[in-house]
Amino acid sequence: MGRPSVRHKLVDAALDVFEVHGFNGASVQDLTDAAGVPKGSFYNHFDSKEKLALEALQAYIARNGIEVLHDEKLAPLERLRRHFRANWKTVKDRGYRSGCFLGALSSEIADSHETSRAEFGRLFHHWSVAIAGVIRQAQADGSVAAATEAPVLARFVLNAWQGTLIRAKVVRSDQPYEDFVAMVFATLLAPPAAPAVAAPAKKVPRAVRQK
Repeated sequence: MGRPSVRHKLVDAALDVFEVHGFNGASVQDLTDAAGVPKGSFYNHFDSKEKLALEALQAYIARNGIEVLHDEKLAPLERLRRHFRANWKTVKDRGYRSGCFLGALSSEIADSHETSRAEFGRLFHHWSVAIAGVIRQAQADGSVAAATEAPVLARFVLNAWQGTLIRAKVVRSDQPYEDFVAMVFATLLAPPAAPAVAAPAKKVPRAVRQK
């Protein structure tokens, strides 16, 4: 395997630097220092810090385990559980200080960088669609109630996940994840309620019927 290119080093370093300092708090010097490349080489590969952030975001998305949502060898809800479990493991391994890079970057620069805002919207939509596909299959096989449309459920689940990661940064414990799992899988994506069974009619004694 060849040595990583300057571009590859910058992209890898950007994920860590933006996580620690945020987009606005990180300078080009911070990024090149972390990558171990000359500062002058930055603009040979990226027109702006925003362009680097978006490429780093693509690398992050490729690593966040979305492929398990398409693994037909697993039951639909098991795919969804594994997806969030793997993402949570990353959060926990980093001491609850690292949430979702897509969520963090969106909350920081969506208002000020229109090109990035459009890309954030596209990525959130793609993620929601993947989750909706899993929920739709679970509804079809009867493991999830079909009272609410799958796309609506998927968007809500993803919104709840982003809130879970923000809360985890504050409390630094598994409680937000445990709450997420309990509410999503035991309540929101619960199986259909079993139909009520009517109580058998009481027999009227013959003596009463003859009166």
